[in-house]
Amino acid sequence: MRLTALALSFGLIAAATAAHASIAQAATAELKGADGKTLGTATLTEAPHGVLLRIEAKGLTPGWHGLHFHEKGDCGTPDFKSAGAHVHTTTAVVHGLLNPAGNDNGDLPNLFATADGSATAELFSPLVSLNGAGGRPALLDADGSSIVVHASPDDYKTQPIGGAGARVACGVVK
Repeated sequence: MRLTALALSFGLIAAATAAHASIAQAATAELKGADGKTLGTATLTEAPHGVLLRIEAKGLTPGWHGLHFHEKGDCGTPDFKSAGAHVHTTTAVVHGLLNPAGNDNGDLPNLFATADGSATAELFSPLVSLNGAGGRPALLDADGSSIVVHASPDDYKTQPIGGAGARVACGVVK
């Protein structure tokens, strides 16, 4: 009887460990321009209360660029509209980190490109998760998600996208 209980205990521990190991702790996205050329990479790391995002890009116009998580893992069209809207919960939301009415889960701080068009940044978003931890939207859900760089800066309050303009780069989160 003790041997059966011991074997069952080890089995449960092994199953729990395997289940925990199968939950993604990191993801990447290759950022591509409308011409299909690679402009950079994004690395996402699951943290206890959100996602740490590191972006390295080149070939951007100098200055500030809006940056958002979009709801679909699809960067297939030249204008990247196939990436859908910003990541959000099932409830209706508004856009903007400075919007007093709240913001959607895909909102991120702007990305700055230097005079040579390169940009490197580390950002943290407490609004999403790779797998839906803490009830936050999962970036790696059934239809995936993407990271989109916009042509202009996000003003953090104008609806629907903060005046960030055209989508100039897109990467599917994998």
